[in-house]
Amino acid sequence: MTNWTSDELGRIGKAEELEIAGRQADGALRKSVTIWVVRVGDELYVRSYKGRGSGWFRGTQLSKQGHVQAGGVDKDVAFFEETDPGLNYKIDAAYRVKYRRYEASIVDSILTPEAHAATIRLVPAQAFL
Repeated sequence: MTNWTSDELGRIGKAEELEIAGRQADGALRKSVTIWVVRVGDELYVRSYKGRGSGWFRGTQLSKQGHVQAGGVDKDVAFFEETDPGLNYKIDAAYRVKYRRYEASIVDSILTPEAHAATIRLVPAQAFL
């Protein structure tokens, strides 16, 4: 399920980094964090290299809603955990290709089992209206 426009997918998918903020129980946004983002097909994914214990990751899991900014796109989103091992390997490949100019050890940090366990699919919030 995606409701990203072709333009949004292209712009966010090509962006070097994404700003992400989870929404608190009162509706306010948490402080945003800069992370890497990849596109696989018509979906966008982010991961925490620190795994599920990362502060920003935990912040996305409370309300499962938040906000992202990348490539000139500014969007409210819902967060869905991705647990499909086959898809996680496709996401790994997307990270390897997109961020290949970085040191291998840096890219490898986002490909660990801990990072797999903290993989999130971003879905535009209006997809649920």
